[in-house]
Amino acid sequence: MEATLVEPAIIETRELTRRFGDLVAVDHLNLSVTKGEIFGLVGPDGAGKTTTLRMLCGLLDPSEGSARVAGHDVERESQAVKDQIGYMAQRFGLYQDLTVEENMIFYADLFDITGPRRDTLTAELLRMTRMAPFRERRAGQLSGGMKQKLALMCTLLHRPQILFLDEPTNGVDPVSRRDFWAILYQLLKDGITIFMTTAYLDEAERCNRVGLLHKGRLIRCSTPEVMKAETHSTNLEGAFIKAIHAVEGVARP
Repeated sequence: MEATLVEPAIIETRELTRRFGDLVAVDHLNLSVTKGEIFGLVGPDGAGKTTTLRMLCGLLDPSEGSARVAGHDVERESQAVKDQIGYMAQRFGLYQDLTVEENMIFYADLFDITGPRRDTLTAELLRMTRMAPFRERRAGQLSGGMKQKLALMCTLLHRPQILFLDEPTNGVDPVSRRDFWAILYQLLKDGITIFMTTAYLDEAERCNRVGLLHKGRLIRCSTPEVMKAETHSTNLEGAFIKAIHAVEGVARP
């Protein structure tokens, strides 16, 4: 029998912890994400999702434990990590008075992407997101969904291995959310690993695997299908509620 090759983890944490004074925002997180998957970190506000993301991106040092992203230690090799990733924060720094194309040129310059290479990448991203007709529109005049597409394009300009998205569809209308997910699936086909946070449990069901974060602790991690089967739930929301009840010792209704 031939041995099955196991894809190495492209994101891995070991006892990753972050404290802010007496508050433990992320509590001994152990997590492994495989190259080429879309992983969703799910939890309510204050669960520790953004703090986890910022540590994985090398923007915040852990208080304890470690993490490796794209083969690099996030604390000791933060610049090497940043060279391999794209990070889209909840409030991405778009320049409202610049057009779509001008924003993209600005971010391309930050990554030292110029000339024909910049023109080619810009055209590809505008086509993929269907934003080409709006390239001359000012960012401040875009809808919420279009702003998210523009932020995503700016994040993708340097062709990162891994894309970190912090609640990318928060406050976006359902049609724009659908379009955004179509783009994510295309990126997945192109070999980009996607790590995203979300409070939308129906949206989390579209991920390959999901981690449920509660008060800084990872209480369950698996595929949405397995989670629902294990908790006899018809949706991920039910599975999440039952998982919290189990952790807190609350009797299930």
